[in-house]
Amino acid sequence: MKPEEEADDFWFSYRPESSKEKMWRKCKENPFVPFGLAGTVAALTYGLISFQRGNSRTQQHMMRLRVIAQGFTVISVVLGVAIMQWRKPTQDTKNETSKTLR
Repeated sequence: MKPEEEADDFWFSYRPESSKEKMWRKCKENPFVPFGLAGTVAALTYGLISFQRGNSRTQQHMMRLRVIAQGFTVISVVLGVAIMQWRKPTQDTKNETSKTLR
């Protein structure tokens, strides 16, 4: 198949990804991010409820927990990107590998 035919084939076979499909794909690629996000939201919500009720000690603990959960989420994102880059072979590596096999 010629490169032009492959390019035409690609554009006609391309199907846009729905939001739900994209979310599940991203969760599979980096499964710790949703846990960090859920922890952040839970700590923030409980902290705000404690603040509204006047329980300052619990509110302070929840805000600290929220910061820890946000840090976990950021570290998860960075590690996920690093792992995806490590797994994905670059174009130069593909060319070098094909040259050595010849």
